[in-house]
Amino acid sequence: MQRRDDPEDKEFIATLAKGLAVLGAFGRQRPAMTLSEVCRAEWSNVFPVPRILDFGFAYLSTQSWIDRALPLMREVSERLGESCSAAILQGNDIVYVARVPARRIMSAALSVGSRLPALHTALGRILFGFLDEAEIWRRLKSQRIEAYTPQTITDLQALYDRIRADHEQQFAIVDEELERGLRALAVPVVDRSGEAVGAINLSTHSTRTTRNEMRQQFLPELKRISDQVPSTTV
Repeated sequence: MQRRDDPEDKEFIATLAKGLAVLGAFGRQRPAMTLSEVCRAEWSNVFPVPRILDFGFAYLSTQSWIDRALPLMREVSERLGESCSAAILQGNDIVYVARVPARRIMSAALSVGSRLPALHTALGRILFGFLDEAEIWRRLKSQRIEAYTPQTITDLQALYDRIRADHEQQFAIVDEELERGLRALAVPVVDRSGEAVGAINLSTHSTRTTRNEMRQQFLPELKRISDQVPSTTV
């Protein structure tokens, strides 16, 4: 049995405190962090021992909609035989926060925590639409637009117009812009204040499902899920 002043025990406590500090740094305004941000959080978010009991509440509270969405995502993925995912927007990327892969796997091996360029994904485009005009343009101009396939939209004005149009119709379709053969349709998950806390999508292969079939089959299913899991966070 270790004594209280055992160096190994002190090292464990110090490591635990750092871990708790990192978890306490998460919240609605920062639901995901880069490695460098995590390192800074170790030193800027140290808190007293009594807060150990609620160290993860700030982060977990942002995940309530994901917990409610996952069973519905699994059900629709199994029934349609397609992958269903949820993501949040972080800078110019989307970060996957939930994923139910279909048995028919695409070439990209995605999992929770994976990042993709937001502008060329349905999840990212629908979330970009909730930014104001100036912020959309700032982000468009702040990055190098890469053509991943011949279908990739690289013109800034065309991208802006597509983002605004998708926002108006409240769903986005991206057709083979990120990967040949990959089509996806996404809808936002909106909280009670009208802000998007994330988005969910269904993805398919272009040989299996047409764009019209996606609108007819995928869109009602995703809207049903998003309507049932609005965030109560304010």
